[in-house]
Amino acid sequence: MATNASPARELTGIMKLVLPLAAVVMVVGAVANCAVAHADNSRLNNSVIANIYTIQYQAGCSTEVRRNDALTLAAQWHADDVLNNRALDGDIGSDGSTVQDRANGAGYRGAVTETVAINPALAISGIEIMNQWYYRPDYMAIMSNCANSQIGVWSVNSLDRTVVVAVYGVPA
Repeated sequence: MATNASPARELTGIMKLVLPLAAVVMVVGAVANCAVAHADNSRLNNSVIANIYTIQYQAGCSTEVRRNDALTLAAQWHADDVLNNRALDGDIGSDGSTVQDRANGAGYRGAVTETVAINPALAISGIEIMNQWYYRPDYMAIMSNCANSQIGVWSVNSLDRTVVVAVYGVPA
């Protein structure tokens, strides 16, 4: 039995199936690439430092907290670790390291403490970070300690999790 469908009509029918599938593949590919993209969070990190300065100023501190590269590196190591190891929710790293271990490993000489914010979303704002830290007495004590004159802040995010780590230092 012969069919009346022309080759052009058959091609059109196939294209109706193929085009939506191609669009879905492109969207899924774009979303998958977003998961590994690295955002420039320097503005957020700098705003955290500015907020810490404000808290220290309100606490009566006369020195200005300064960014320190070694503390920033220690914060980056822990932020990456917490982002990639969901069982972590605080100061101890997946390898058992403490904030002091990470700071020493990054080349910092002095006593250190840290604050960690975890948000179950793609992004976090400076207000959300301060809300997590400000109302925790232990974190407020760290942030308002005038001896913490150096700081390193790092933030990283995935599609469903954002981590911000601030490492505070008292130079030796």
